[in-house]
This record gives sequence, C-alpha cells and structure tokens, in this order.
Amino acid sequence: MESGRGRSMADLIGGGERSFSFEFFPPKDAAGEEQLWRAISDLEPYRPTFVSVTYGAGGSTRDSTVRITGRIARETSLTPMAHLTCVGHTRAELETILDRYAEAGVHHVMALRGDPSDGPRAPWTPTTGGLTYATELVELARSRGDFRIGVAAFPEGHPTAASLDADADVLAAKARAGAEFAVTQMFFRAEDYFGLVERVRARGVDLPILPGIMPILNLSAIRRQGELIGADVPASVVGRIAAHDGDPAAVRNEGVKIAVELCEELLAGGAPGLHFYTLNRSRATLEIFEALNVTV
Repeated sequence: MESGRGRSMADLIGGGERSFSFEFFPPKDAAGEEQLWRAISDLEPYRPTFVSVTYGAGGSTRDSTVRITGRIARETSLTPMAHLTCVGHTRAELETILDRYAEAGVHHVMALRGDPSDGPRAPWTPTTGGLTYATELVELARSRGDFRIGVAAFPEGHPTAASLDADADVLAAKARAGAEFAVTQMFFRAEDYFGLVERVRARGVDLPILPGIMPILNLSAIRRQGELIGADVPASVVGRIAAHDGDPAAVRNEGVKIAVELCEELLAGGAPGLHFYTLNRSRATLEIFEALNVTV
C-alpha cells in the first residue's frame, strides 16, 4: 500500500484496507544503525502504510532524523513519516527543517508539541520565537508545502490534560488545523482506545486514529515509560508478566501474546489498523503479524 506525495494518508487509512505502520528511532552508533536497517529490511515486504522516524528531546537527533528519513525515501519502497517537535526550535528553524524534509523527498510529517527535557509531566516552556502548541505546528506545516500531517493522541489523556474531555478537545483542534490522522501513545486496554475515538467523534471529527502498540518485553522498562506518558499497565497484565519473573524468554513470549490479544480486540472493534513501536527491532512485530495471520 503506497502513498504518493499528493495522496491523503486519511484516504489510505480510511480506504477499507487495514493500515500497518512501524516506528523507528535514530540510532546512537554504527551498530545501532545496522540493526535499524535490518529491521527496516525485514518489515518492508509487509508494505506498511508508512514508517515513522522519531525526533529526540529538544531536537537532539534532528540531523539523524532528517538523514534517515531521507534515506528511507530514496532507497526503499516505503513511505517515510518524519517526526517534528516544537521543543527547542524557533519558528524559522522549524521552517528550515520542513524545507529540508521536502528537499529529501519526505512529504509526510508527524507534528508534535514534544516533551520538555525533564519529561512529559514537566511544565511546558515554549522556546523564545517558537511555538506553544502542536496545533500551531500543524498549521505551519500546512502552510509550508505539500505535507501530509499526522499528530499524537492519548487514550488515557495527556499527562498534563485537565480531563479526558479537554484532551479530546485538543485532538479535535489538531484535526481542524489540518491533521489527517492520529497515532496513539502505547496503551494496554482496548476500552481506553475506543473511549478516545468516541470522544473525538462526539466532537464532529472523523480523522482516523491508529492505535499504537508496544509489546511488553521488559516489565520494568514498560512501567517506567508508562509512568512518564500516563499509560497505566493494568494489574491483570502485570500479573501475567510477573508469573514468568526470572525467565526473560517466557516474559517476552507472554508480552507478545498480550499484544496479539490487544490487536485482535482493536481490529475486531473497528480500529483502522495498527502502529507498532518497534524499538528498531523486527522480531516481536513479525511474531504478532504471524499470530494475526498478516502475510507478505
């Protein structure tokens, strides 16, 4: 399933075919880069709707993100989606980065406010001359070129949101500013995802919302991440993983099984597809695909 420069991601995702997409992050060294390209190579035959490349806190991986996203555009059949955040950038810098993406053949952007350097729960302080809200970044990308724009969504609410309703108001505003679809943070209860979709639909907004999936391969790591982003790891999930404490292979297998069950429930309930946080590895995602009978 390919998307050309001018084709709407919303049309692709909403076109009846299930969307599968993968997220990668810029590696820190040559070994990490090799691992990243192995994962991309392993997953490319599944013809994902897009693959996204994240953007480090405070723009710390900006150059790597631009370089890797451009390479994906040049050297693979994949549609790359570049992340961009407001953190640490002036408006002029953001315009320059968007121009660099366009020059690199990258026309899909995930527009994010981004997290403060002290984490998503820290108070937000905009950069002088920069932007304050993701909505403004969506508007900037729309005005800068032929970009197709995705945004973040939070099934359990953003950590700093006043309420779930206030959080849904923000997502609706991003859609009205020009976002064509959203990808959620990781979560572990299907009802949290479906509740978010209901709240957004009640606001008259029909943008596709892709659920973000991260298999639990290490419980303590997932818990730390969950605490940061406001994603709760349910006691039932903790119990299933903890039952295999001391056996990393069994923990991993149970984590993949839990992810498969969540994916099945989401797809059965009408989710338009699945977005996998790969951690630059392909194995867990491929195991989930096998269990879901997703084939090349």
